[in-house]
Order: sequence, then structure tokens, then C-alpha cells
Amino acid sequence: MRFGCGLSPEIPPPVTLSDMLASLTAPDQAATDFPIERYETYLIRISEFAKLSAEFSRARGTPKAKDALDARKRRRRETANDALGWFGNVLMRRTWSEHPFRERLTGFWADHFTTAGKAAALRSAVSPYVESAIRPLIAGHFEDLLISAVTHPLMVTYLDQDRSFGPNSAFAATTDQTRGLNENLGREILELHTLGVGGPYTQDDVRQLATLLTGVTADRKGRASFRPRLAEPGPEVILGQEYGGDPATLDHVHEALRGLANHPATAQHLCRKLAIHFVSDTPADGLITAMEEAYLDTGGLLLDVYSAMLSHPAAWHAEAGNIKRPVDFIGSSLRALALPPAVITRMRPQNLRGSFQLPMQLMGHRWEMPNGPDGLPEEDSAWLSPQGLAARLQWALTIPGRLIQELPDPRDFVETALGPRATARVRFAADAAETKSDGVGLVLASPAFQRA
Repeated sequence: MRFGCGLSPEIPPPVTLSDMLASLTAPDQAATDFPIERYETYLIRISEFAKLSAEFSRARGTPKAKDALDARKRRRRETANDALGWFGNVLMRRTWSEHPFRERLTGFWADHFTTAGKAAALRSAVSPYVESAIRPLIAGHFEDLLISAVTHPLMVTYLDQDRSFGPNSAFAATTDQTRGLNENLGREILELHTLGVGGPYTQDDVRQLATLLTGVTADRKGRASFRPRLAEPGPEVILGQEYGGDPATLDHVHEALRGLANHPATAQHLCRKLAIHFVSDTPADGLITAMEEAYLDTGGLLLDVYSAMLSHPAAWHAEAGNIKRPVDFIGSSLRALALPPAVITRMRPQNLRGSFQLPMQLMGHRWEMPNGPDGLPEEDSAWLSPQGLAARLQWALTIPGRLIQELPDPRDFVETALGPRATARVRFAADAAETKSDGVGLVLASPAFQRA
């Protein structure tokens, strides 16, 4: 429960810590069984949308304009519906994966590198971004994950890096545009992705990193690009280390990102965040220290950091863990119910939205629509609002019965869903429920099931 997606009546939990760790480098069967379009394939959609937009522009003011506009709207709607299908497959991975630790880590790092599509063609691109830029790298070195995420076209456009250019760049010398250096990406790399809030950096470091990043952009086809004409001739000094030169290159950016990834403050920030996410809002100092040591000893090899976390006694304290985020709550509910994949694949898009995304929003989680680049809150209190708890209760009592024609006997389900956490009070509620739907709902809404 703490490091996976909950108990399942069909899939046994891992037996050893070695099994959990080995699962991260095993073949990704869940991705095969429940596919999500990779960003490299999504680029075709961006090109198609650009073509339709161009056709509409050419037809504007003519009788063909309405047909062109309708075609563009239809393509946008098709892509949005496909994105709902990818969301359904995220839930199915959590329901049926034999390697649930991988699903939890993918969710953690996707949130750490929160992004969103701003342009129409990119609005449904978050799942493909995660599938390509995040999921394959969660067991490798953090520096590779960092470079993959922060230079990705979706991140670049989300944080307006595509609008940034150096004040002394070749481009600046030929333009009178009012825009110029944009510090958004540089600031978030330091504040959120590496050193952390309160880390050992200054505003000058932010500006120097932002200057080094000029040239990192995305083209109109949604592809990553480095444009030397936008880049500020170096060098820049970040945390006392000199990077870059003249001419500026993408290698200079990668070098700086690797330096930040291997900074002790980054190790502390990431290890604390991992421990808070998986173990407790107030993790033991010894646990974090052990994880930091593994990080620094291996150059940020995440697999060894996870090993240090799982091997530490403080990670296995007897008390129930953190409040589940809404996607974890729903995912673990479906896993406990062993929801057949066909139920999801046959759902109409509006039913997927109504059964899962809208309830999640009431619980406080707008799927792939972040309030800001800092992602979802970690503290339990953020998920304990009256509205959020009411939405969980409502979902637990109504949606499972709509999904499964023959619900399990609540007296059995309480053991399936909670295992050793099943209390006498929950067993009594399950036994006394007037209907299976009520009994299953009460188990899923119980305080014990709300915690990982």
C-alpha cells in the first residue's frame, strides 16, 4: 500500500525488496498492455493540427471557412477523447500492473516535473510527454531525467522558454520586440527541480541560468530545438561554476544541468521529497540521510536511492501512511475491485470524465491541469478538506456499483482491500451494510483505506 497501488485479489504483492527494485528495470508490461501514445508519435497530431489551422487561415472570409474550422474542431475533439483514453490506461496500469512501484514512481516524477500544454495542439500532450520523457528514466541517473524533462518541448513552452532570447544574441541585434530574457524555466529548475526552495542560490544565479538557457526552444512542429541566434554568448556563472562560451551550444546547457543534478542540495531536496511522498509528512532524519548518501555516492542513481529508502527501518513504521492523492485513491479502489479492463476501454469519453476526472477534481486534483509548476501538494492537510472528503465518500458509494454489475461480498472485500489494516469497526460496517454497494463503499471510504 505504501509503495504500490494497493492490494489486489488477483495480483500478489512482491515478496522481497529485491523484487520491488528489480521490477523497475524489468520489461514494462503494463505500458504494453495499456498503451499511451508517446510524444514522438504525438508530433504527427501537432503537424496535422498546424495544417488544419493553415487551411482555416487561408479560407477565412470565404464559404470554405466554416468547413475548415469544423475540421480543426473535430481533430481537437478527437485528440481530447484519445487523451481521456490514455487517462483510463493510467488507471488500468495502477489496477493491473505486477510492478506497481513503477506506477507510483512515474506519478511522483511526472508531478515533480509538472507541465501542461498551453497551445491548442499541445493541450493533450502531457501523457505522451510523461510516457517519453519521464517513465523510461525513473530508475537511472537523475541528471538524465532532469535534462529529458526540462528541455522537453512541452516544458519549454509551458514556462515560456520559447519566448526567451539573450540580450546580446544575434537575434536581439535584429529585432525591436519588447520581449527578451525570460527567467521562468531557470527559476523553476533551481527552485523546484534541483536545489529546492531555500537552496543555496541567488537571484543572480537564476538570471545566469536563464541566460545560459537562451537558445533552448521548440519549433512550430512541437520538436525540441536549439537556436544559436537566440543564445547569449557566454560564459555564465552559476553557483560559482562557469559554464558556456562563444558560441553557445546545447552541450553547455547539459553541462550546467548535470552540475545542478549532482549538487548536495539537490540530493537533500529530492531525497526529502521522496521520503515525504512515500513514507510520512515528517520522515525520520536517518532515512533521508541514508538516501542522500546513496544519491551522492552513485552520482544520483535513483535505483540506489530507492533501495536506500526501502531498506531503512523508518520506511516501514507501523502507523498508516500519508493520505492518498485522488488518483491514488481511485487507482487503489479499482485495484481492490480488480476492475476488468474492458469496462474502461468500452467507456464513452464523457463517462470516463464523469466517473473519474470530475470526481477527482472535486477531491482537489485536476488531472493534467496544474495550478502552477510546483505540482500537487504533499502535505496530508491539503487532501482533508470537507469537500474533498465528501467527494471521496460520494465516489465510493456510487461509482463502483456503476462499474461492476456484481460487486464482491463486502465481508470478503474488507479483507481484500485492507488486509491487516481491517479493523473491527470496518468489518462491522461491511457486515451490517444493507447492500453490496453500500458495504463496498464504506470499506473504500474508511479512514484505513484513505492512507497509503
